[in-house]
Amino acid sequence: MADIVDILRQYGLQLLIGTYPNGPLGGLVLTLLMAIAGLVCAFPLAVGIGVARTSRSRWLAWPAMALVHGVRGLPVLLLLFWAYFAIPLITGKAISGVTTVICALVVYETAFIGEVVKGGILAIPRGQVEAAKSLGLRPHQTLRGVVLPQALFNSIPSILNQLVSLIKNTSLAYIISVNELTFSAYQINTQLLTKPFQVYFILAVIYFVICYALSTLVGRFEKRVGRRRMEPAGA
Repeated sequence: MADIVDILRQYGLQLLIGTYPNGPLGGLVLTLLMAIAGLVCAFPLAVGIGVARTSRSRWLAWPAMALVHGVRGLPVLLLLFWAYFAIPLITGKAISGVTTVICALVVYETAFIGEVVKGGILAIPRGQVEAAKSLGLRPHQTLRGVVLPQALFNSIPSILNQLVSLIKNTSLAYIISVNELTFSAYQINTQLLTKPFQVYFILAVIYFVICYALSTLVGRFEKRVGRRRMEPAGA
Protein backbone atom coordinates (compact mmCIF):
# COMPACT_ATOMS: atom_id res chain seq x y z
CA MET A 1 0.00 0.00 0.00
CA ALA A 2 2.86 2.34 0.85
CA ASP A 3 4.35 1.75 -2.61
CA ILE A 4 1.07 2.70 -4.29
CA VAL A 5 0.83 5.89 -2.25
CA ASP A 6 4.43 6.76 -3.13
CA ILE A 7 3.79 6.17 -6.85
CA LEU A 8 0.70 8.35 -6.77
CA ARG A 9 2.55 11.08 -4.90
CA GLN A 10 5.45 11.04 -7.35
CA TYR A 11 3.69 10.28 -10.64
CA GLY A 12 0.04 11.10 -10.04
CA LEU A 13 0.19 14.29 -12.08
CA GLN A 14 1.76 12.40 -14.99
CA LEU A 15 -1.11 9.91 -14.91
CA LEU A 16 -3.55 12.80 -14.90
CA ILE A 17 -2.18 15.19 -17.57
CA GLY A 18 1.04 13.63 -18.89
CA THR A 19 3.96 16.06 -19.18
CA TYR A 20 1.76 19.12 -19.67
CA PRO A 21 2.55 22.11 -19.50
CA ASN A 22 6.21 21.22 -20.18
CA GLY A 23 5.19 18.79 -22.90
CA PRO A 24 2.13 17.46 -24.71
CA LEU A 25 -1.11 16.85 -22.85
CA GLY A 26 -1.57 13.23 -21.90
CA GLY A 27 -2.73 10.86 -19.21
CA LEU A 28 -6.34 10.55 -18.12
CA VAL A 29 -7.30 13.94 -19.53
CA LEU A 30 -6.16 12.95 -23.03
CA THR A 31 -7.96 9.60 -22.71
CA LEU A 32 -11.24 11.34 -21.89
CA LEU A 33 -10.77 13.96 -24.61
CA MET A 34 -10.15 11.32 -27.29
CA ALA A 35 -13.17 9.29 -26.16
CA ILE A 36 -15.46 12.32 -26.15
CA ALA A 37 -14.11 13.55 -29.50
CA GLY A 38 -14.66 10.10 -31.03
CA LEU A 39 -18.24 9.99 -29.76
CA VAL A 40 -19.10 13.56 -30.84
CA CYS A 41 -17.61 13.14 -34.32
CA ALA A 42 -19.22 9.72 -34.82
CA PHE A 43 -22.69 10.81 -33.73
CA PRO A 44 -23.84 12.71 -36.86
CA LEU A 45 -22.38 10.01 -39.10
CA ALA A 46 -24.12 7.34 -37.04
CA VAL A 47 -27.45 9.14 -37.36
CA GLY A 48 -27.01 9.09 -41.13
CA ILE A 49 -26.15 5.38 -41.05
CA GLY A 50 -29.12 4.63 -38.81
CA VAL A 51 -31.50 6.47 -41.11
CA ALA A 52 -30.01 4.74 -44.16
CA ARG A 53 -30.40 1.33 -42.49
CA THR A 54 -34.14 1.94 -42.16
CA SER A 55 -34.55 3.37 -45.66
CA ARG A 56 -36.58 1.56 -48.31
CA SER A 57 -33.99 2.56 -50.90
CA ARG A 58 -31.51 -0.21 -51.60
CA TRP A 59 -28.96 2.40 -52.70
CA LEU A 60 -28.94 3.71 -49.13
CA ALA A 61 -29.69 0.61 -47.09
CA TRP A 62 -27.21 -1.81 -48.66
CA PRO A 63 -24.04 0.32 -48.45
CA ALA A 64 -24.96 1.24 -44.87
CA MET A 65 -25.47 -2.43 -44.03
CA ALA A 66 -22.12 -3.34 -45.60
CA LEU A 67 -20.35 -0.62 -43.62
CA VAL A 68 -21.94 -1.64 -40.34
CA HIS A 69 -21.30 -5.36 -40.66
CA GLY A 70 -17.82 -4.81 -42.09
CA VAL A 71 -16.68 -2.51 -39.29
CA ARG A 72 -18.36 -4.49 -36.51
CA GLY A 73 -16.58 -7.61 -37.71
CA LEU A 74 -13.13 -6.03 -37.24
CA PRO A 75 -11.18 -5.46 -34.01
CA VAL A 76 -10.52 -1.85 -33.01
CA LEU A 77 -6.79 -2.53 -33.13
CA LEU A 78 -6.95 -3.38 -36.83
CA LEU A 79 -8.86 -0.15 -37.55
CA LEU A 80 -6.20 1.72 -35.62
CA PHE A 81 -3.43 0.19 -37.72
CA TRP A 82 -5.32 0.98 -40.93
CA ALA A 83 -5.79 4.59 -39.86
CA TYR A 84 -2.13 4.85 -38.86
CA PHE A 85 -0.84 3.65 -42.24
CA ALA A 86 -3.67 4.56 -44.64
CA ILE A 87 -4.49 8.16 -43.73
CA PRO A 88 -0.97 9.49 -44.49
CA LEU A 89 -1.03 7.60 -47.82
CA ILE A 90 -4.42 9.04 -48.75
CA THR A 91 -3.77 12.62 -47.61
CA GLY A 92 -0.06 12.74 -48.42
CA LYS A 93 0.55 14.32 -45.02
CA ALA A 94 1.69 12.97 -41.69
CA ILE A 95 -0.93 13.18 -38.94
CA SER A 96 -0.58 13.04 -35.19
CA GLY A 97 -1.16 9.89 -33.22
CA VAL A 98 -4.10 11.51 -31.44
CA THR A 99 -5.79 12.28 -34.77
CA THR A 100 -5.14 8.71 -35.91
CA VAL A 101 -6.79 7.28 -32.82
CA ILE A 102 -9.81 9.58 -33.09
CA CYS A 103 -10.30 8.65 -36.76
CA ALA A 104 -10.23 4.93 -35.94
CA LEU A 105 -12.65 5.40 -33.05
CA VAL A 106 -15.01 7.46 -35.21
CA VAL A 107 -15.22 4.69 -37.82
CA TYR A 108 -15.75 2.05 -35.13
CA GLU A 109 -18.39 4.00 -33.20
CA THR A 110 -20.23 5.10 -36.35
CA ALA A 111 -21.10 1.47 -37.03
CA PHE A 112 -22.17 0.66 -33.47
CA ILE A 113 -24.09 3.84 -32.75
CA GLY A 114 -25.67 3.59 -36.22
CA GLU A 115 -27.26 0.32 -35.13
CA VAL A 116 -28.42 1.96 -31.90
CA VAL A 117 -30.09 4.75 -33.89
CA LYS A 118 -31.64 2.20 -36.23
CA GLY A 119 -33.14 0.37 -33.28
CA GLY A 120 -34.48 3.63 -31.87
CA ILE A 121 -36.15 4.49 -35.16
CA LEU A 122 -37.74 1.06 -35.54
CA ALA A 123 -39.05 1.25 -31.97
CA ILE A 124 -41.22 4.28 -32.73
CA PRO A 125 -44.88 3.16 -32.94
CA ARG A 126 -46.11 2.94 -36.50
CA GLY A 127 -49.22 4.85 -35.52
CA GLN A 128 -47.20 8.03 -35.01
CA VAL A 129 -45.83 7.83 -38.52
CA GLU A 130 -49.31 7.26 -39.92
CA ALA A 131 -50.64 10.19 -37.89
CA ALA A 132 -47.92 12.45 -39.29
CA LYS A 133 -48.84 11.36 -42.83
CA SER A 134 -52.50 12.12 -42.17
CA LEU A 135 -51.49 15.64 -41.14
CA GLY A 136 -49.85 16.13 -44.52
CA LEU A 137 -46.22 15.84 -43.43
CA ARG A 138 -43.79 14.56 -46.03
CA PRO A 139 -41.52 11.60 -45.21
CA HIS A 140 -38.46 13.78 -44.50
CA GLN A 141 -40.57 16.07 -42.32
CA THR A 142 -41.94 13.09 -40.41
CA LEU A 143 -38.44 11.73 -39.93
CA ARG A 144 -36.99 15.06 -38.81
CA GLY A 145 -39.87 16.28 -36.68
CA VAL A 146 -41.49 13.14 -35.28
CA VAL A 147 -39.30 10.04 -35.51
CA LEU A 148 -35.71 11.19 -34.95
CA PRO A 149 -36.28 13.34 -31.83
CA GLN A 150 -37.92 10.44 -30.02
CA ALA A 151 -35.53 7.82 -31.39
CA LEU A 152 -32.45 9.78 -30.38
CA PHE A 153 -33.80 10.55 -26.90
CA ASN A 154 -34.59 6.88 -26.31
CA SER A 155 -31.12 5.94 -27.59
CA ILE A 156 -29.20 8.23 -25.23
CA PRO A 157 -28.47 5.52 -22.59
CA SER A 158 -27.06 3.16 -25.24
CA ILE A 159 -25.03 5.97 -26.79
CA LEU A 160 -23.58 6.93 -23.42
CA ASN A 161 -22.69 3.28 -22.82
CA GLN A 162 -20.60 3.51 -25.97
CA LEU A 163 -18.64 6.30 -24.27
CA VAL A 164 -17.66 3.82 -21.56
CA SER A 165 -16.53 1.41 -24.26
CA LEU A 166 -14.61 4.19 -26.01
CA ILE A 167 -12.71 5.09 -22.84
CA LYS A 168 -11.47 1.51 -22.59
CA ASN A 169 -10.68 1.29 -26.30
CA THR A 170 -8.42 4.37 -26.12
CA SER A 171 -5.95 2.20 -24.20
CA LEU A 172 -4.97 0.66 -27.55
CA ALA A 173 -3.44 4.01 -28.49
CA TYR A 174 -0.32 3.18 -26.48
CA ILE A 175 0.69 0.86 -29.36
CA ILE A 176 1.37 3.93 -31.54
CA SER A 177 2.90 5.83 -28.59
CA VAL A 178 0.03 8.20 -27.93
CA ASN A 179 0.61 9.52 -24.43
CA GLU A 180 -2.81 8.59 -23.00
CA LEU A 181 -3.42 6.96 -19.63
CA THR A 182 -2.12 3.46 -20.42
CA PHE A 183 1.02 4.81 -22.13
CA SER A 184 1.65 7.10 -19.16
CA ALA A 185 1.48 4.06 -16.87
CA TYR A 186 3.84 2.22 -19.21
CA GLN A 187 6.35 5.08 -19.03
CA ILE A 188 6.13 5.15 -15.23
CA ASN A 189 6.69 1.39 -15.07
CA THR A 190 9.72 1.77 -17.34
CA GLN A 191 11.19 4.30 -14.93
CA LEU A 192 10.49 2.24 -11.81
CA LEU A 193 11.22 -1.22 -13.31
CA THR A 194 10.59 -3.09 -10.05
CA LYS A 195 6.94 -2.21 -9.33
CA PRO A 196 4.86 -3.31 -12.34
CA PHE A 197 2.06 -4.77 -10.20
CA GLN A 198 1.59 -1.53 -8.27
CA VAL A 199 1.65 0.64 -11.39
CA TYR A 200 -0.83 -1.43 -13.35
CA PHE A 201 -3.02 -1.90 -10.28
CA ILE A 202 -3.33 1.89 -10.08
CA LEU A 203 -4.13 1.94 -13.81
CA ALA A 204 -6.85 -0.70 -13.37
CA VAL A 205 -8.40 1.19 -10.47
CA ILE A 206 -8.51 4.44 -12.47
CA TYR A 207 -10.26 2.75 -15.41
CA PHE A 208 -12.66 0.99 -13.06
CA VAL A 209 -13.60 4.14 -11.15
CA ILE A 210 -14.18 6.19 -14.33
CA CYS A 211 -16.15 3.48 -16.14
CA TYR A 212 -18.16 2.48 -13.07
CA ALA A 213 -19.11 6.08 -12.35
CA LEU A 214 -20.22 6.62 -15.95
CA SER A 215 -22.13 3.32 -16.00
CA THR A 216 -23.95 4.31 -12.81
CA LEU A 217 -24.94 7.66 -14.30
CA VAL A 218 -26.11 5.94 -17.47
CA GLY A 219 -28.18 3.51 -15.42
CA ARG A 220 -29.91 6.36 -13.61
CA PHE A 221 -30.59 8.16 -16.87
CA GLU A 222 -31.93 4.94 -18.40
CA LYS A 223 -34.45 4.66 -15.57
CA ARG A 224 -35.48 8.25 -16.21
CA VAL A 225 -35.97 7.51 -19.91
CA GLY A 226 -37.99 4.43 -18.96
CA ARG A 227 -40.28 6.49 -16.76
CA ARG A 228 -40.63 9.03 -19.54
CA ARG A 229 -41.76 6.27 -21.93
CA MET A 230 -44.38 5.11 -19.44
CA GLU A 231 -45.90 8.56 -19.05
CA PRO A 232 -49.23 8.90 -20.86
CA ALA A 233 -49.27 11.20 -23.89
CA GLY A 234 -49.87 14.82 -22.94
CA ALA A 235 -48.86 14.28 -19.28
